[in-house]
Amino acid sequence: MNGTVLVTSRSFGSGDFDADSALAEAGYRPVRAGAAHDLAELAPLLAEAEGWIAGTGAITAAHLDLAPRLRAIARYGVGVDSVDLTAAAARGVVVTNTPGANSAAVAEHTLALLLTALRGIPAADRRVRAGDWSGRSARELSALTIGVVGLGRIGRLVIERLRPFGAKVLGADPWVDPADPLFAEVERADVADLATRCDVVTLHAPGGQTVIDEQWLAAADRPVLLVNTARADLVDEDAIATAARRGRVTAYAADTLAAENVDDAGSPLLADDLADRVIVTAHLGAQTREGVDGMGRMAVADLVAVLRGAAPAHPVRA
Repeated sequence: MNGTVLVTSRSFGSGDFDADSALAEAGYRPVRAGAAHDLAELAPLLAEAEGWIAGTGAITAAHLDLAPRLRAIARYGVGVDSVDLTAAAARGVVVTNTPGANSAAVAEHTLALLLTALRGIPAADRRVRAGDWSGRSARELSALTIGVVGLGRIGRLVIERLRPFGAKVLGADPWVDPADPLFAEVERADVADLATRCDVVTLHAPGGQTVIDEQWLAAADRPVLLVNTARADLVDEDAIATAARRGRVTAYAADTLAAENVDDAGSPLLADDLADRVIVTAHLGAQTREGVDGMGRMAVADLVAVLRGAAPAHPVRA
C-alpha cells in the first residue's frame, strides 16, 4: 500500500461500483470517518492521509493544518463552497470535484420535490394516518409559470423534464449568453422578474449569494412555491419561515438546510407549525445508484491521478 485515503462521504461506494476496491487496487487504503468533519475525530486520520474523498462537511485551514501529508481532496459532488480553496492551494493540495456525475439525479429529485410539495403529499399522508380522508385542492403544472434560477447542467435538465408537463418556464442566469439557444424555448428573465411572474421558483445556482430574501418575497405578487436542491445559502430561511406563516410561501421543498447535523432547533424551517408547508430531504438529490457510481468513479480517478503525479480531469481552483 502506498498510503491512506480518508473517506468522509456517507454514500461513497454505496452503489454498484466498488470504490474501496478501486482505491485498494491503486495501492491506497481507504479509512472512513464521520461526515461532519469533527476536528478531534479526524486529527489522527489526517496526520496520515495522503488523499481525502470528502462529502459536504467543511474543510477548513484548521483541518489542513492537521494533514501534513495530504496532496489531494476529491470533493464527492459538485459544490466546493465547503472547502477552503485558498488554504488548500497555499499548502499545495489539489482539489477536484465530480461535475455532471449526478446532474440527472438532482434534476429528477427536483421534480419529485416540486410535485410532492405542489400536491401536499406528506401532509395528506399524515391526515390519512390520523383517520382524516378529506381532500385538498391543488394546482396542475400546466397552469403554472415556473422560474429556474441557474441554467447550468442541472437547471437545463430540470427544464427538459418540465417540458412535457406544459408549464411556462422562465430562466434566470446572468452568466448565460442571451444568444444561447436555450432562450428560443425558455423566456429569459432576471431573478427580480420571477417574484412578480412565477408560481414556482426552483434554485440551481452556485452558493455564495442570497437569491430569495425578505425583499424578494415582499415583491412577490402571489404565493410562491420554492424548491432548493442547490445550496442552503441561496435563501434566507428566517424570511421564508415568516412568509410561509403569512401564506406568502405555499411550500418550501429543499434538499439542504443552512444548519445540518444538529437538532430541530438548527433551522427555523423545521418548526412544528411549518410541517405541512416545508419538506426537507438530507442531500438525497445525488443519491441514485447511477449518480453514486458516477461520482465514485470520477473521484477515485482524479484522486489517484494526483497522487501519482498526473493532472486530474476535474481540478477546482481558488
